[in-house]
Amino acid sequence: MQELKGRVAVVTGAASGIGRGLAQRFAVEGMRVVMADVEQPALDDAARDVAATGAEVLAVRTDVSKAADVEALAQKTLERFGAVHIVCNNAGVGGGGPFASWDAPLADWEWALGVNLWGVIHGVRTFVPIMLKQGDEGHIVNTASVAGLIAGAGGPAYTTSKFGVVGYSEALHHELAQASGGRIKVSVLCPALTNTRIIESGRNHPGGPQPEPAEGTPERAMLDMIKGIFAGGMAPSETAGFVLDAIRNERFYVLTHPEHNPRLQARAEAIVAGGAPPLLTPMP
Repeated sequence: MQELKGRVAVVTGAASGIGRGLAQRFAVEGMRVVMADVEQPALDDAARDVAATGAEVLAVRTDVSKAADVEALAQKTLERFGAVHIVCNNAGVGGGGPFASWDAPLADWEWALGVNLWGVIHGVRTFVPIMLKQGDEGHIVNTASVAGLIAGAGGPAYTTSKFGVVGYSEALHHELAQASGGRIKVSVLCPALTNTRIIESGRNHPGGPQPEPAEGTPERAMLDMIKGIFAGGMAPSETAGFVLDAIRNERFYVLTHPEHNPRLQARAEAIVAGGAPPLLTPMP
């Protein structure tokens, strides 16, 4: 898709991080932007910023883990703009604390899979039929993570959800190549360290905001260190640039951090050899 001006983009998780970066970049390209997020005050703030560029913006509070919310998002999009051309299923959460997979609370598993994986499933099931009926070109962007290609970052629930997004996106690519005659493309975004608030996603836990460790404790020191690491990550605006390039050049895998490529190669070789998978750990 080369011409974006005047087209309609829907972005979930748009109140902050990568989603906000995507919405801002689409606005600069002259698109009409629908911004969805579960955090109403932050969503309103982000929508004002994007609208300040002169773009037409619609903000819709949406819990992507709920099919009815995503269906309502699509209905409001059509009522306002009459069509949809790009859908970024981007909303994501970290998925709980530092538990072993067998010790992690079931609620944390349900939360991570509900937002990270079911949010993508709901987005595809809701918007793809609309896009097929339109008969126009379109693009689906599903946000996974480099942790959806190499295990070892973000905990077991997060990793499982992101591997699921990659696998689903691969299947969807083949489905849409046939069903749309190649008009609707798919990309899966697999970013590594990015300056987002995902480490703080416990603020939106369905069981209520998860308290941070008390000041002066080792747990708080660890959290502050991790926040500092994320603060030094790639700017969401830069990540959005990778996505825009993938849309225009019809690239499926969107990788943002080439320093992890050796591990991707090692994983592929381990699969063929039947060896153990590599870990996603900091580069030396």
